[in-house]
Amino acid sequence: MPDWELALEPERYELDEPSRYRFETDRREFVKRLGGIVIFLTLDFDIEAQESGRSGRRAADRNLPQEIGAWLHIAENGTIRVHTGKAEVGQNIRTSLTQAVAEEMRTRPESIEMVMADTAVTPFDMGTFGSRTTPTMAPQLRKAAAAAREMLIDLASERWSVNRKSLAVADGYVRNTASNQALSFGDLTKGRSLAKTVSADTVLTPATKWKYAGHDLAKIQAREMVTGKHKFTHDIARPGMLLGRVIRPPQWNSKLVSVNAKGAEQIPGVTVVHDGDFIAVAASDSRKLVQAASAIKAEWKAEAQPGAGELFGYLKTHVAEPTGKPPEKRAAIEEALRKAHAKVEATYTVAYIAHVPLETRAAVAEWSGGNLTVWTGTQRPFGVRSELAEAFGIPEDKIRVIVPDTGSAYGGKHSGEAAIEAARIAKAAGRPVRLTWTREEEFTWAYFRPAGVIELRGAAAQDGSITAWECHNFNSGASGIESPYAIAHQSTEFHPCDSPLRQGSYRALAATANHFARESHMDDLAHAVGMEPLAFRLRNASNPRLRAVIEAAAERFGWGRPKSRSGQGFGIAAGFEKGGYVACCAEINMAPGSNSLKIARVVEAFECGAVVNPNHLKNQIEGAIIMGLGGALFEAVDFENGRMLNPRLSRYRVPRFQDVPAIESVLLDRKDLPSAGAGETPIVGIAPAIANAIFHATGRRLHSMPFNLG
Repeated sequence: MPDWELALEPERYELDEPSRYRFETDRREFVKRLGGIVIFLTLDFDIEAQESGRSGRRAADRNLPQEIGAWLHIAENGTIRVHTGKAEVGQNIRTSLTQAVAEEMRTRPESIEMVMADTAVTPFDMGTFGSRTTPTMAPQLRKAAAAAREMLIDLASERWSVNRKSLAVADGYVRNTASNQALSFGDLTKGRSLAKTVSADTVLTPATKWKYAGHDLAKIQAREMVTGKHKFTHDIARPGMLLGRVIRPPQWNSKLVSVNAKGAEQIPGVTVVHDGDFIAVAASDSRKLVQAASAIKAEWKAEAQPGAGELFGYLKTHVAEPTGKPPEKRAAIEEALRKAHAKVEATYTVAYIAHVPLETRAAVAEWSGGNLTVWTGTQRPFGVRSELAEAFGIPEDKIRVIVPDTGSAYGGKHSGEAAIEAARIAKAAGRPVRLTWTREEEFTWAYFRPAGVIELRGAAAQDGSITAWECHNFNSGASGIESPYAIAHQSTEFHPCDSPLRQGSYRALAATANHFARESHMDDLAHAVGMEPLAFRLRNASNPRLRAVIEAAAERFGWGRPKSRSGQGFGIAAGFEKGGYVACCAEINMAPGSNSLKIARVVEAFECGAVVNPNHLKNQIEGAIIMGLGGALFEAVDFENGRMLNPRLSRYRVPRFQDVPAIESVLLDRKDLPSAGAGETPIVGIAPAIANAIFHATGRRLHSMPFNLG
């Protein structure tokens, strides 16, 4: 199934946002562009059917190309150039996709060059998110590579006039096993396009026979990364390029009242841009840029807005789309709760948190003859192209978006505001412009992981079987909301709310919040029926894949051993998301008479089907656990009346080296199952595991993330 036919999770709010920018087109330029004929067009946007929410094309136009040449090209020297619209944002998909192609082409990975995320040369792609690369793009490239391999065999068969069954492919050559003749891939294709199509019944190599996939392979381009040779958007330089900066209001949701730009306009070599509420400057060097920005005098107006202190009450009273259970389901839940041996009711909350990417948003924009080229770090190059087309009123085929490998994103780089801003400044200046957001801009004007309120009611019989479960999630989202346990009567509802801050995708979306609430509640329910937490989970885990990760994590962790000191606690949590199953065990230590918390050890078991690259999967798990520590222990956006109060790393606490525990990853490699994505699911278990360990150590149940131990 193509990516864009998959339902987008409701908490990807940023994909439904109206465009932040739509600039007026100069009338003379508009008429000139159309050759003197003015035609007004109304674009028909179909958010549900399209990849981005604002793509400007019907889903029917987004069918994946089936020509082999659209996906890969073999040069005369034998280099295999592979094209994919996916972006490399630090998750190392360049390596795993290379392994997928190498597997089917029967050739060494070093002979493969991956061309990624360039709208001019790669097939359309909805974006790099949702852990979809491994389960959707890797099979597509494998099919193209397998079809290319069979085509090469056909070419060699024709060249030698032999039966193709006597031919074998290995290490970039097709060999005649009878005569030992060999032809390289380049000799067979002579650099010509591979015009044949990818057959729907193309047979792929089973995971049990993988030679290149399924094994460790060092990160491709790793040397360039560690030596500084690799170029990010910040490093792109164009001839005559200027630096740009946007003048922003002090508060969110502000409108421009007046602006005085005379001081900046008098500085030699400075360009000032004023278009509606958009104000920006461009200069040849950073010193002059700061001087010009400081000289702009702007007055803004904003309505009163709620702050962090009122957040959770605000969400509960600002439900955007009220929903309700069918009466029969409501009655069944209430009856099960009434008859239960034990029941627990609680409310959990999660704060807004920021993505804090290593690389802040940046873009380089260059206009030439009515065409626009933009280099920017984004997860959605084709979506950003559509945003640019909408903002400037030009056709998408006049725009090229190129994505240099990007210094992390975590779901936070789906929108193209930096690209649009750079393009608007470049248009006014008549020269290329590089725009780089400051860290404070990133903290203030990017979207956040949604805050939320989660209300849970659970009930269990005396034997520990869960008999009723009711969940209401306000605002944070529906991802991971369904319990993976066997429950007789279950009801889960997501209630979208009017958010006071801009919000959108974040690693694992709301699955982190929903797992935190559910797995904390599972421990409380186990306590209420007098069962040990691991036994209680296994009592209700009928899914064999869920049981497998729980048992694997518990065994490696040594679950069941007694505490060795005061203040020590052990916690466990488990779940399912994006096709993967995860279980996490945590050991914490709290100093006697103190609220000081130390995470001593974490063991996480993960199963996502057939493992493509074991070492890199462990890296994903470890990175997700460390990132999850931030949301559990420290991270929260503090705001008041539209102003961010902690918009810099000196005030916004992220995990540090001193916070990192000993981490052990247990991989359950299911070669009998398709590979699922692994970029998101490993983050969901750490917060509830820590919360349950704190409860085990202190008897205190924490209901809010980040945890407040004061």
